[in-house]
Amino acid sequence: MTGATGNVGRHVVDQLLAAGAAVRALTRDPAGARLPAEAEVVEGDLTRPETVEPALKGVSALFLFPAPGTAGPVLRAARECGVRRVVLLSSSAVEFDTEGSDDAIVAYHKEIERQVETSGLEWTFVRPGAFAVNTLQWAPQIRAGGVVRGAYAGAEMSLIHERDIADVAARVLLTEGHAGAKYVLTGPESLTQAEQARRIGEAVGRPVRYEELTPEAAREQMIENRVPAEFADMLLTFQAGLVGVPADVSPGVEEITGRPARTFDQWCADHVADFR
Repeated sequence: MTGATGNVGRHVVDQLLAAGAAVRALTRDPAGARLPAEAEVVEGDLTRPETVEPALKGVSALFLFPAPGTAGPVLRAARECGVRRVVLLSSSAVEFDTEGSDDAIVAYHKEIERQVETSGLEWTFVRPGAFAVNTLQWAPQIRAGGVVRGAYAGAEMSLIHERDIADVAARVLLTEGHAGAKYVLTGPESLTQAEQARRIGEAVGRPVRYEELTPEAAREQMIENRVPAEFADMLLTFQAGLVGVPADVSPGVEEITGRPARTFDQWCADHVADFR
């Protein structure tokens, strides 16, 4: 397991352990990982390939959430160590064919997918869309006054619960029949950013509204919050293309897990404490 301490990775570890699988989790800080005692937690850093190879010995399947520039060396080490299967946490952005689809983030995911495809390993891509957990960036504004300020209130997304991504990844890691598959995962409904804010308010028990800023003002706000200007520009371009366009809803979670994807309301209920 790489990315084992992340929003998705922690849940993948839990699912694998619950299924009785032996799990080895790679982290730069084993002492601070706070992973279940049943997991074997080992120290390693994807940016230092020599620290990763020992963790791959005796491993049959790899969950890969690579840091920039690390996929190639990790995949080579995995093949040399006898790893058979790799499940890549990618992004549905690789399928975009709109303005901004050639941005650096999309190019990054496409290049990693290409490296995985040519690695010589059996592979599966898990391609989630927008993460519901990204709305946690609104938490300080919601706690401060119940008003979320940002651009494009009407931008629509089908937000996916991180647990659904993990459930799919664990199923793919544990079962056969997924070689060469590219699974696009979304939540079950398309919601505007204004509706997302309102739903969070319903969960926490007080009104929350979305106050739309001009793109210029939103960009300035993001930069003040230490978001790199290039990323702010890409995000705003992406959001502009979502206004008034219902987001695609994929059946992927249900097809693979046998149950419907969790709703955004369920995600909000799971994260109430984060907004209070």
